Amino acid sequence: MMTMFRRNWNCATLYSRLVNPSTSSSFHNVTHLRSSSSSNLHLSPSSVVPSKSTDLFSLARHYGNCYAELSKARLSLLVVATSGTGFVLGSGGAVDLSSLSMTCLGTMMVAASASTLNQVFEIKNDAIMRRTSQRPLPSGRITIPHAVGWASSVGLAGTALLATQTNMLAAGLAASNLILYSFVYTPLKQIHPVNTWVGAVVGAIPPLLGWAAASGDISLNSLILPAALYFWQIPHFMALAYMCRDDYAAGGFKMYSLADPSGRKTALVAMRNSIYLIPLGFLAYDWGVTSGWFCLESTALTLAISAAAFSFYRDRTKESARRMFHASLLYLPVFMTGFLVHRRTDNQQIIEVNAKGFVKSSSSVESSDMVDKSGNQNIKGRRGTRARPPVAYASIAPFPFLPAPSYEVI
Repeated sequence: MMTMFRRNWNCATLYSRLVNPSTSSSFHNVTHLRSSSSSNLHLSPSSVVPSKSTDLFSLARHYGNCYAELSKARLSLLVVATSGTGFVLGSGGAVDLSSLSMTCLGTMMVAASASTLNQVFEIKNDAIMRRTSQRPLPSGRITIPHAVGWASSVGLAGTALLATQTNMLAAGLAASNLILYSFVYTPLKQIHPVNTWVGAVVGAIPPLLGWAAASGDISLNSLILPAALYFWQIPHFMALAYMCRDDYAAGGFKMYSLADPSGRKTALVAMRNSIYLIPLGFLAYDWGVTSGWFCLESTALTLAISAAAFSFYRDRTKESARRMFHASLLYLPVFMTGFLVHRRTDNQQIIEVNAKGFVKSSSSVESSDMVDKSGNQNIKGRRGTRARPPVAYASIAPFPFLPAPSYEVI
């Protein structure tokens, strides 16, 4: 009986405190916390009206997150990394850090614009797909005009930055890639599976842009890294398309894997393009862009990703596709790092060419002093032959006002 009385007293007390919160200072704190969600309870003015600084911070954080998602920040940073690598390789010798920074910033802005326009055009498809339904546009966190304004402003600013701080060739490549990605690749995803190969071209242009920003032109050596990006993207996206083919089918995208129920053709395309990566290390060495160590490292790295592609071909499951996808993610940063570590500068190439010219000149002198068996001097010796002069690097470095040296033997 006493227990029931206490229980009823406690209930009555609790009820009276809920009705009149001023009866207890300790319980007033509890009701004060609940006052934010109930307008008929006691509210203090400071808890109702938030400060302007808090509003501005929340607004900036909201739009900052939306802009980052619209720009596909991680993908855009990868594009910037390839462009920066191309810039360093195209510099030949010392790297102009100021121009490198402007190139990376301009590339980031153009990539952000392209990614945003891609999501504007695919808003209905993204709303259907589970993987993309929470993006800013399908979820309604930002409006389409706002996204278009963001894409237009950063795209124009990035192109102008490249044109004024680097050169028109780099700006032209950036603008062309923006158009190719937004207005060719994006609609093609809903029309034909060839979109994967068009997308590979889009991914191959940024390192070429970086090279052009540094050197002002495009040479045969500048095509090695873009070729690696092109062939790398095929197995990378084939693995992704195989893992997410149900999602892509629901979104209405025409991926190569959707027309290949067994996955055999998809895996074969991935393996074939992985094999195409093998000779690139040798070409980089043979054309004087890198040292011989890069040839060995690149070959070993390419054989590893080819083995992952072969495993996917032999066992066509989502697990094997995921392993190949992860192998492709590891391949690119290791390949570019090796490219940078083992690159040969102009000065190194000049020294090697001069050394070869000196050896050839010495052999010419020795051959002119040879005599035949009858004791007569060999008049068919190579006296007066000209050793191979240095390539064009000698005319521009280190003293651009001096002509290329001559190695004619007297």
